[in-house]
This record gives sequence, structure tokens and C-alpha cells, in this order.
Amino acid sequence: MRTPAALIPWLLAIAAVIGGFLWHAGDLVGTTGAALVGGPFALTDQNGRARTDKDFRGRFMLLYFGYSYCPDVCPTTLAEMGDALEQLGGNAKRIVPVFITIDPARDKPAVLKTYLKSFGANFIGLTGSDKAITNVAHEYRVYFQKQALAGGGYAMNHSSTIYLMGPDGKFIAYYDESIGPDGLAKELKKRL
Repeated sequence: MRTPAALIPWLLAIAAVIGGFLWHAGDLVGTTGAALVGGPFALTDQNGRARTDKDFRGRFMLLYFGYSYCPDVCPTTLAEMGDALEQLGGNAKRIVPVFITIDPARDKPAVLKTYLKSFGANFIGLTGSDKAITNVAHEYRVYFQKQALAGGGYAMNHSSTIYLMGPDGKFIAYYDESIGPDGLAKELKKRL
């Protein structure tokens, strides 16, 4: 007859198998479903008009967060977006390029209007209160932080990601500036 102590290794083995199964099941649950990127926003465009995420339903939204005083990455990325959209010809009408500032103190509507003219006539620039910008950046998982510069002034450190949102407002894909205009145009053609 077996003693209770002899059953302990068997009970531990069974518990390990059940624990492994539950761990694996938890991993499966964590890897399915929609990405938690994007969300509602209420901001002001470059013409002073109130805009929300719902204004863009029915069209794809190609979205980038940055600031007009950015010396390099922002203008390069916006130019790539503009070039990619130009390559799409008539299909570009199905996509609205949106630039959301992370520097609302300097990027007022008039500043955005002037800045975005360089990248294409269809760009929408959005700004708002510090709180509104922080909220939308959080929804899109965007990092940004003000950095003081020697001699006064400041720059904005920030992530550099282009988001593609579907006509239903749901996240589809993201790209970084290294994709280039040709690569971005190719990706967008696949999605349209």
C-alpha cells in the first residue's frame, strides 16, 4: 500500500502540467484580438474648426504625431507621407493624412496651416489643449517629452510612427520613417 508521501511527486507533476496548460492558454488570450491603438479625440484643425475622430470615418487615416519646430524627423516623415500619397493617384482620395502636434503651445492653427502646405494640400493638422493632446497621444501609445535646450527654448523628444487607421477608425498597421515613400505607397496600395 502506498503512503501519502509517495503520492506527492505525482501530485506535483499533475499540478505542473495543469499550470503549464493554463499559462499557455493565457498566452493565447493575450495574442488575439485587436491592437489597443487609437481612440476618440476632439481637437482643432489648421482652419480653427473643431474636429473629432468621427469626422474621418469612411476614409483611411494616415496619422503622424510631431511638431512644426522639429528640425529633421517630422518634416522628412511628412514629406514621405505626401510623396507616397502622390504615388497613389486617384486612390489617395480614400486616405486622409493627419498630423497631430505634440507641441500645442507653439503649434496653433495658423502655424499648422503654413507648415502643412509644404507636404500636400490634403493634410489635416490638429492641435488642442495640453490635456487633449496628452490624451490622444496616450490613446495612440505615443511617447513625447519636452527637453530644454542650452541657451533657452526647447525641443520635443517623441516617438516617430505613422499609423494607418481603417475607415471604421480601427488600427490597421504602423510604419516608421525608414519605410520611405515607395515602401509606404506599396503598403497603402495593398490595404486599399
